[in-house]
Amino acid sequence: MSGFFYNVILLTSQLLNHTRFMNRRDLLYPKSRLRSFAANCRQSCGPLLEQLRRVKQAILLEFAPALDGYESVLDLALNEAEALAWQTAYPHLLFPALAQEKAAEVRRWAYRQRAIRRSGPSIAFAA
Repeated sequence: MSGFFYNVILLTSQLLNHTRFMNRRDLLYPKSRLRSFAANCRQSCGPLLEQLRRVKQAILLEFAPALDGYESVLDLALNEAEALAWQTAYPHLLFPALAQEKAAEVRRWAYRQRAIRRSGPSIAFAA
């Protein structure tokens, strides 16, 4: 029985120490500092995000007319290209080339889908 109470007291003291630590942490990192960090991040990354958005929009405008109903697939491919680019140290350099390549692949896929649908149901099942 005494071991049980010892464990309860130990657990209680650990929880109190954790609570005190959390309070100290809030003093060290106030919310105003976190807000200013977020604002600085938006300010520094804003031009880069705008540049990526413009490239994405240009590729959408270039490839959308050739897709006839598969624009959502192009949008997904561009999102994938952007995600892959953000995993590198230089997303603004990699994204345009990767997005162009993905868009060209979607265009080839859309042409193939149209050819299969035009040729009839027998080839559609074989593909």
